[in-house]
Amino acid sequence: MAFVATKGGEDAIAAAHAWRADRRRGDGDGEGCTLRQATTSFGRAIDRVMAEGALYDPDLAARALLQAEGDLVEAAFLLRSYRATQPRLVDARPIDTTAMRVQRRVSAIFKDVLGGQRLGPTADYSHRLFDTGETAPESESAPAPVAAEPVAPLPGAMGILGGETLLEAIPAAGHDAPPADLTTMPLDFPASRPIRLQALARGDEGFLLSLAYSTQRGYGNTHPFVGELRMGEVAVSVVPPELGFAIEIGDIVVTECQMVNQFTGSKTVPPQFTRGYGLSVGHADRRAMSMALVERALRADELGEATGSPAQDPEFVLSHCDNIQATGFVEHLKLPHYVDFQSELEIIRAIRRQADEQRAEDGTDRKKEDGDDRV
Repeated sequence: MAFVATKGGEDAIAAAHAWRADRRRGDGDGEGCTLRQATTSFGRAIDRVMAEGALYDPDLAARALLQAEGDLVEAAFLLRSYRATQPRLVDARPIDTTAMRVQRRVSAIFKDVLGGQRLGPTADYSHRLFDTGETAPESESAPAPVAAEPVAPLPGAMGILGGETLLEAIPAAGHDAPPADLTTMPLDFPASRPIRLQALARGDEGFLLSLAYSTQRGYGNTHPFVGELRMGEVAVSVVPPELGFAIEIGDIVVTECQMVNQFTGSKTVPPQFTRGYGLSVGHADRRAMSMALVERALRADELGEATGSPAQDPEFVLSHCDNIQATGFVEHLKLPHYVDFQSELEIIRAIRRQADEQRAEDGTDRKKEDGDDRV
């Protein structure tokens, strides 16, 4: 199924690639947007590409973004396909978000949370007015605001509720074995909580956002609060076989969100707050919050709550949240389907012939009946 089979197909494909490359360069006088410009100017887009491409490397994500002309889904596709060609050297140990060097930390349930609220780099409290570029630039003599240094560590805000046993304990994985790795095995059902979290962590942000929104509009019966949302750097460590002990190999930026949701209790569990958890690489408030809302919705059956909404159906959510699979299945429809269409065309023609013959036969029978009536 390709255009190569058609006359002049290879030349047409080469010309299409050349045209696309020329558009990426812009006016033609320069090289277009450089890798450094993309990395420093499109941080949130790069964070999304890394999350959905399931590979943490800002430079590679920026390169994929430029190659894809800013198409985030295409860039994530490029990044994930590149990752699939690389050898897997060693598995990192689980990151410890309690030791995060926090750049941003807010809680919507406690005003005076221990360690304080830290707004960090955010547009949450701006007026969201479009900058037309016509405003006068700030005076060069005005001192620039100084960014606060990351703080490590900050105590978790959720510990206050946990200390009063008003918040459920962290849900167990259900077994003691290491969690399965979704990057090396196909998705299967029923899916364990670690598998659900892995799928959501690299799921399409728009899909997660829509499902999260649906849970707040009655399709999931949730009334959530942001217990804690934090963003900052965490250390990545590995245990080399030749050493036998852990060493830190670098730092990555992650965003973690813990939602709290009311739970009326059951025969064995008293009324308390339950958790929804979200984690994403990069600075991704919206993504982490959406993931936490959907993750909590997927636990409805486990908690004995009524189910039936899309966000509460694990098979629906996990089978459709990956935009790499989704875009491949949808966009393959624009490739040549000549043989398939011709076969369906013949079927439609045959059905119409049968319908025409049936109508003609019915008309003949009616004429005979009319003639008999006149006699």
